[in-house]
Amino acid sequence: MQTVSTKPYLIRALHEWCSDHAYTPYLVVRVMGKMQVPMEHVKNNEIVLDISYNATHNLSIGNDYISFSARFSGVSREILVPIGCVVSIFSRENGEGMGFEYEGAQEIEPEDAPPTDTPPRPTGKPQLRVVK
Repeated sequence: MQTVSTKPYLIRALHEWCSDHAYTPYLVVRVMGKMQVPMEHVKNNEIVLDISYNATHNLSIGNDYISFSARFSGVSREILVPIGCVVSIFSRENGEGMGFEYEGAQEIEPEDAPPTDTPPRPTGKPQLRVVK
């Protein structure tokens, strides 16, 4: 019988604890390979993500991955983080939380995960042309 990891359950519990006490839950994620995170915000192969309900849209903390939409520098991005890459979850206000061992990136993405080949949004001012 395969044992089920307690990590996603603990992450969900700490996220709920932070939300119940008006704290801001932050995730520290080890970035490896081609993860769906904004690489311009990665430092020392880690990224810190605000996963509060105010900062995210469609937050889903599943058993295999965490997915949500968030704005980075004014641009909406789809984020997909394997649970195995979560290093810690903590409250911004008091630093309380829990650390985990890095388990490595998972090779198989769930079927209901957001597509990873989403093209980036165009930048700059919109332009209109008259077409005859």
